[in-house]
Amino acid sequence: MSKLLAPNAGPASLPRRILQQGKYETVTMLRNGEQLILAIVLPLMALIGLAVTPLLDGLGSPRVDIATPGILALCAMSTAFTGQGIATGFDRRYGVLRFLSTTPLGRGGLIAGKILAVLVVLLLQVVVVAVVAGLLGWHPEPAGWLPGLALLVLGAASFTALGLLVAGTVRPEATLAITNLLWILLGALGGIVVPAERLPVLAQNIVHFLPSGALGQALRDAFLQGTVAWPAVLVLLLWTLVAGGAAIRWFKWN
Repeated sequence: MSKLLAPNAGPASLPRRILQQGKYETVTMLRNGEQLILAIVLPLMALIGLAVTPLLDGLGSPRVDIATPGILALCAMSTAFTGQGIATGFDRRYGVLRFLSTTPLGRGGLIAGKILAVLVVLLLQVVVVAVVAGLLGWHPEPAGWLPGLALLVLGAASFTALGLLVAGTVRPEATLAITNLLWILLGALGGIVVPAERLPVLAQNIVHFLPSGALGQALRDAFLQGTVAWPAVLVLLLWTLVAGGAAIRWFKWN
């Protein structure tokens, strides 16, 4: 009998532990009503609003074609930065991070699970937004899908690094305030939803160096023209490396 039980007696492999943690994180995010509003409802409301108002008129393409890439970028910021930042901040407050970091999952596995959850939720967001945008008349450049999805993953990495940096260095209440405030400011004035041409002059000179403006413009170039905006890719890579390095250096697990 002991021989029959022996193959299942050992601990699960690291990939399996990461997969299970990612599944748990994903389900937790999808069950949270506040995060669902932030991840799905508000982006869809913004998409419909931009598609039916004249804010994006005069930019050379139909409203929905200009609006949709920015909304996809907003989804990445909502899930990777605001949603994951708030969840991590409160996990840290209640000792969840400290406990899980001492289990066989480890700190690296815990972070990998969170990244996996972000990617799964982002995929669901892309599907929902693409369906609604298609009903509104969205016609993306077919050649833009591959670079567009790659850019979304890079943008998610950048915003996840920023979210973990905030969540790991300040109190949970401050994380909640900072991430929500930045979501509003970057969403409205950060070049992520509204192109730089429609922003105040001062903002136009700044947004291209922000992860929001870089991701928004890169996705518009991809889905409108089928091209890759390499300067925006460089900006996103720099934000990912700098924020990721800072998070590794200053993240507090308790």
